[in-house]
Amino acid sequence: MSPAGPASASPLEREYDVRSERPAKSMKRELFSSGTPWEPIVGYSRAVKIGNQIWVSGTTATDNNGNIVGKGDPSAQTRQIIANITSALAAAGAQLSDVVRTRIFVTDMNHWEAIGRVHGEAFGDIRPAATMVEVRRLIDPDLLVEIEVEAMLGSGDDH
Repeated sequence: MSPAGPASASPLEREYDVRSERPAKSMKRELFSSGTPWEPIVGYSRAVKIGNQIWVSGTTATDNNGNIVGKGDPSAQTRQIIANITSALAAAGAQLSDVVRTRIFVTDMNHWEAIGRVHGEAFGDIRPAATMVEVRRLIDPDLLVEIEVEAMLGSGDDH
């Protein structure tokens, strides 16, 4: 901060000052688990909800027993992932229409169209901001896709 105080601070300093103020602790942080054994080991939650915002962790194509669904089939894996995301959102009181952002991680960008088509089936009317990137690999070589989402409760009420 400049010595003369906030009025003479540069725009960057003023922005920093506003952003560094701590919000009131009135918003509760809710954690949602899928029950997998690795969540406590790695130290993450399937989803986190604060206020009307929900973040769903990177989600892969596994069934309730942790088995990979759709080995070798990026479309089948994407469908399973979206089903898993739908369940996580429902646990937090949201639905797919509340999703405002998706991030798609693929191990082979040559599968972009198959993955994109399934994504489009689920999100075509919702049209969240989306990113698809190729990564070297995921935690298991049989996993071809991982998706994470961000949602805002009530943002999909008109869809």
